Amino acid sequence: MTNPANPKFITVARILRARGNKGEIAAELFTDFPDRLKELREIFLADGKSTPRSVSLKTFWADRNHPGFGVFHFEGITSINEAEKLRGLEIQIPFEQRVSLPAGKYFVTDLIGCSVFEGPQKLGAVRDVFFPGESQPGTPLLAVNISSGELLIPLAEDICTRIDTAARRIEVLLPEGLRDPDKAE
Repeated sequence: MTNPANPKFITVARILRARGNKGEIAAELFTDFPDRLKELREIFLADGKSTPRSVSLKTFWADRNHPGFGVFHFEGITSINEAEKLRGLEIQIPFEQRVSLPAGKYFVTDLIGCSVFEGPQKLGAVRDVFFPGESQPGTPLLAVNISSGELLIPLAEDICTRIDTAARRIEVLLPEGLRDPDKAE
């Protein structure tokens, strides 16, 4: 649970530049659920140094011509010059407002940092999650820092047998040859 005195935020976009002449901004989206941003009236702007500041959202729309990008217009920002001052800021929402995912689906931020165990043995911790390309089918891969370097583990139910993000723990059953490919024949 988030402490209200020290709220946590998640970044849903990063401001790239001014767009148009009425103070709109173009942003790179970091959410798989951009349509829900239309419903929000308050979002937060963060520079990474100080506490995110609240701003009122007038409008938002996903850019149909540029997938992965959106256009925001904030109350009080009415010119290109004012919009340009926002370049590089992160657009955030409170942690509690993020979308609820169905069972078996996870936020990347919840997986990063989880300890990975095979039986009682700790293999390492998740450093990153890699996804196949948009037009390529495939299973995401957990990049796990281990003592000998990095191990890529498919995020598949038969390999990642238990994922408990609250406990920061992932239990795996690695197929032969996955942990030490040099020994596989």
